[in-house]
Formats: sequence, C-alpha cells, structure tokens
Amino acid sequence: MKKHIGNTVVAALLLLGSAAAQAVTLPGPLVSPQWLAQHRAEVNIVDVRHDPASFTKAPAFTTEKGVKSLTGFGGHIPGALLLDFGKVRVPRMVDGHEVKWMLPDRTAFQSLMRSIGVEAGRPTVIVPEGASGADLDMAARVYWSMKVYGDNHLAILNGGTTGWLEQGLAYDTAAAPDSKGTWVASAPRMKYVASSRDVAKAIGTGVQIVDARPMPFYVGLARKPIVGSAGHIKGAVNLPPDVRTSAQGGTHYLTPAEYTSIFRHLDINASKPSITYCNTGHLASGAWFVLSEVMKNPNTRLYDGSMYEWTAEKRPVVGLH
Repeated sequence: MKKHIGNTVVAALLLLGSAAAQAVTLPGPLVSPQWLAQHRAEVNIVDVRHDPASFTKAPAFTTEKGVKSLTGFGGHIPGALLLDFGKVRVPRMVDGHEVKWMLPDRTAFQSLMRSIGVEAGRPTVIVPEGASGADLDMAARVYWSMKVYGDNHLAILNGGTTGWLEQGLAYDTAAAPDSKGTWVASAPRMKYVASSRDVAKAIGTGVQIVDARPMPFYVGLARKPIVGSAGHIKGAVNLPPDVRTSAQGGTHYLTPAEYTSIFRHLDINASKPSITYCNTGHLASGAWFVLSEVMKNPNTRLYDGSMYEWTAEKRPVVGLH
C-alpha cells in the first residue's frame, strides 16, 4: 500500500513537472499570427476593440485573380475574450479635479479583466483590430495597464485580427464566453506612470519627453477640443503615429532596427529615461510600447493625463503663438 501511494505521489510530481516544462513562453512583446495559431489554447487571448458588435459579425472577402482579400472587418480568433476599449479608461479625481480617460484603480481594473474571463497563471496575448495604428495603440494601452498592475507575461499580436484574417486563419463569430476569470492585479508599479508633477520636474533635466501625436498637434497647427492650448510640452520631441507602424497584412509595429533608423531622423534616443504623452494617453501608449517593450528601455513612463490634464492645469505649452 505504501509503495502504491509513493508511486502515485511520484507520478503526480512528474506530471506537474511536465506541465510546468510545457508552459508556453512568449517569444517577446510581439507575436505573429503563426505563433498564436500554434499556442492559442495556452494563452489568454484578449481581443480589444472599439466596436464590440463586430466581434460576432462575419468578415467579408473578395477574390480577384485568385487572390483573396479582406473587404469587411468582423469575427475573431477562436477562443478570444472580448474587451470593450471604452471600459479600459475611466474618470478619476487627481488633486481635487476630475481627469477623464485615466487608468482605473486596482480593484476596478482587476474586476474588468476578470469579468471578461482572463485567467491567472497564463500569458496574455492582446489582439487589436489591426486596421490602423490607433488599433495597435489600443492594445498597447491594455498591455501598459496590465503591466502597471504586475503582469509581465504579455504580448501584442502584430497585425491584429486583420492580419489573422488576411492570412486565411480560422475565425469565429460566436458570442464572447460568459465566464469569470481569476486574473490578479498587484499594487500599481508607478515606475511606468508619470504625473503632471513628474513631467514638470523632468523638463530640462535630460529626461526625454516624447509627444506621440501627429505633427500638426505637436507644432500647434491643430488642437483637440478637450485640450486647452495648442502646442507641445517644452523640450518634447515628436514621435508621430504615422512612423510607428506599417500597414501590410494588418497594421504592424516595426522592428528595433527600423525604429533605430527612424529615431536618428527624429532626434530620439531609445536609451534615455523617457516620458510619453499625447492628448489623452491613447497614442502615448503606443509610443510607450515602442520605447519600453520593443526597444527595451525600462526607464519609460506614460503620462496618463497627457495634454488634457496638462492644459486643464494651465501649465505652459510651446506652439506657434
């Protein structure tokens, strides 16, 4: 009897060891459709989009001269969990005044991720729609939020669902699963977050402040209505969205070598301590992802309130006037 129990325990330990050995390891902050197709049963697939209705809508294709092309977006990767981007950012009180589109607190963000079915103890691949750079920046925002709350096992599907569909991989139109996850948010890691005070202190100190908006906003030719003044934060360099991604088979983030070449033209140093910002923290998430994750700069923070908060506080900007 004792021998039988001992053998059972050994077998169980071997099984646990085997399972641990087989646990999937993400190849980096970006994964390809081929990699995800091979490992989708081993990861959380978080599909983030601004139009949740498209999750259950069939995609449309046309075939011309034997080439099949995606003409209408819809559907999702089998097994994907649906995350409405409209729930990823919330109003929060900062120094006695409300700032919109901010990172939820720990309890609220954990509840959100659990509500869509994200499980603890497994890597998460975040899937954007992939039709534009703004889609990728939505995924980067989710990535940054999860990383702030302690998760290091994260990646973005380069090309998103659009790239997946254009490669002819299997898709589903079933409703999102109604399941409760077990994902756990830890205390926020503030080394990834910058406040208005942090940005003000950083000006002129050697910290690189990166404006992630299109150039017309940076120079002051254009202004979002929610931003009080046109222009940029003093000393900021511009990393506009149109040089952060490439649209081929779904919109992709670029390679480190490509960013290195681009940065030379924009006077951006990939190794400097950096703070990224935009109008509301959306586009800044993409710039943060490029610097922090693709270029491996651990000293990169995101200014969550961005120009919306900065100008609401009547802080100075540099522009045409």
